[in-house]
Amino acid sequence: KMAAAAGAAAAAGLWSEVNRCGQNGDFARALKSVNKILQINKDDVTALQCKVVCLIQNGNFKEALGVINTHTKVLTSDVIAFEKAYCEYRLNRIESALKTIQSASQQTDKLKELYGQVLYRLERYDDCLAAYRDLIRNSQDEYEEERKTNLSAVVAAQSTWEKVVPEDLGLREATYELCYNSACALIGQGKLNEAMKKLQKAEELCRQSLSEDSDVTEEDIEAELAIIHGQMAYIMQLQGRTEDALQLYNQIIKLKPTDVGLLAVIANNIITINKDQNVFDSKKKVKLTNAEGVEHKLSKKQLQAIEFNKALLAMYTNQADQCRKLSASLQSQSPEHLLPVLIQAAQLCREKQHAKAVGLLQDFADQHPANAAEIKLTMAQLKIAQGSVTKACMILRSIEELQHKPGMVSALVTMYSHEEDIDSAIEVFTQAIQWYQQHQASQTRGPKSTVHLSLIREAANFKLKHGRKKEAISDLEELWKQNPKDVHTLAQLISAYSLVDPEKAKVLSKHLPSSDTLSLKVDVDALENSHGATYVRKKAAKLTGDNQQKEQGQGEVKKKKKKKKGKLPKNYDPKVTPDPERWLPMRERSYYRGRKKGKKKDQVGKGTQGSTTTGSSELDASRTASSPPTSPRPGSGAAVSATSNVIPPRHQKPAGAPATKKKQQQKKKKGAKGGW
Repeated sequence: KMAAAAGAAAAAGLWSEVNRCGQNGDFARALKSVNKILQINKDDVTALQCKVVCLIQNGNFKEALGVINTHTKVLTSDVIAFEKAYCEYRLNRIESALKTIQSASQQTDKLKELYGQVLYRLERYDDCLAAYRDLIRNSQDEYEEERKTNLSAVVAAQSTWEKVVPEDLGLREATYELCYNSACALIGQGKLNEAMKKLQKAEELCRQSLSEDSDVTEEDIEAELAIIHGQMAYIMQLQGRTEDALQLYNQIIKLKPTDVGLLAVIANNIITINKDQNVFDSKKKVKLTNAEGVEHKLSKKQLQAIEFNKALLAMYTNQADQCRKLSASLQSQSPEHLLPVLIQAAQLCREKQHAKAVGLLQDFADQHPANAAEIKLTMAQLKIAQGSVTKACMILRSIEELQHKPGMVSALVTMYSHEEDIDSAIEVFTQAIQWYQQHQASQTRGPKSTVHLSLIREAANFKLKHGRKKEAISDLEELWKQNPKDVHTLAQLISAYSLVDPEKAKVLSKHLPSSDTLSLKVDVDALENSHGATYVRKKAAKLTGDNQQKEQGQGEVKKKKKKKKGKLPKNYDPKVTPDPERWLPMRERSYYRGRKKGKKKDQVGKGTQGSTTTGSSELDASRTASSPPTSPRPGSGAAVSATSNVIPPRHQKPAGAPATKKKQQQKKKKGAKGGW
């Protein structure tokens, strides 16, 4: 009895210690006291609960869950359901947390709050929205602002990921969190300018809120603003202001925020800006997307987008195996998604395997008919790149849901015209017009749609352009029937009938308006003063003064321009007949004998050192009496025949040229500082 009394007294003291430490927030010390109590009574339910709470407060969620699982007989789901679900939630075992909450016999307010968080992480936004509405309606405590913030976050997620138009919740945007969530919802709707204004307001509220605390530094404020600035940069990127967005993204990265999710998103967005350029920077940024815990911070669509960009970056950096591996993994995760197949096809095209790429796309189109249209458009593009325009047209015409679209009709007609297949082009027009006729007949019997009429007009113009007037007549008659006041269509119809049925053309010409009704009221002065009449006005300018008198009299005599005399060579001799071949290149003249190579006037340095070559002038054949002069001597009146070796005057050197050259060389020698 005395031992039991002593143990009870010790336990009471320990419980007092646990209570005091709990109130002070010293859970590490409280845990020590709880462990001592459990040594006295290992199955004490209250002590076990306290131990679990202390471990949770210290962040030891795995150990706390271990305590719960090892004492299942004592700690039943009714007793410890919230703590167990919370540990599973913090350990990112979201599905297990949901089961634990749903299996609880009593749904407490704490479990409902956690239930909303779990549904948000599971991206079940409709259920999450209903849960938070119920909580706000049935709760009145100091956490109402936090619940409204969570509610606005759910609405923003719906707008962003599910493209649901958010309803007005009537929340007063008094905090920067509410403003931020409202901006995200506007981004999801594509209202970028309004979203930017909301983010600027959120930034202002955040600065005001944090500046009130004297312990908060400017760095702390910038760290808190990082997520707002990141969203601002995203809006800039969507608006095409990539340079501004890139600058803001890099500023956020320099701050080194602790939110790995934010860093991953920013790094991914920078990679999308870089594309196939600056790949080394992109490879550095990819490391930020691989940080631990990123998969628990981002939505499924965000993670998927990051993986797609990794595959594309591998393709741009010529890592073919890595690209195939990533795209195959993505395809296994989302078999119906287009991007993995398109990335694989792009990689095959880079490897010049176009036929294999087309086959891959065809297999996907057969397996997923719902996405066949986009795949077939890509196939057609590949065929065009290969030069197979006709095959590309066949693929495009197999897309039934796009056959009648004006863009598709225009593309097919252009391609068939390029291939000079006019019959197929007309067939495309006919099928599209028939589709609109059937579609309109099944709905109403009213006037034809503008798209239908524009297709008929384009078909008629095309047929007229290619000489198919008989075929164009039915289209023109249909157009004129729809609008009898259309003079242009009537004129086209008369022109077409004039070659086929002149009598019919005469009958139709009676419907043309008379010349009186076609008289145009033109302001001549306004027309002359217009920008286009400037040149005409100059020609028609009024003559004044002497010019006017000359115009009235004999008229002005045009002055003849004097021709300038041509320049003659400096050593031109009028007594010498010019060479008739002077305009031909030297090589094409009859007296050209080619250059004499290897012959010099003085053979310097050919003998022994110090000796000179004598009699070189005697051996020079050019100085003999029998050789003709190289240029006519001054004063000689002899005529030079066209076949002689005399250089004509145009190519003669000036008399003083050699002496001038020597003087120039001497001047250069005086000014030179170095040797030759």
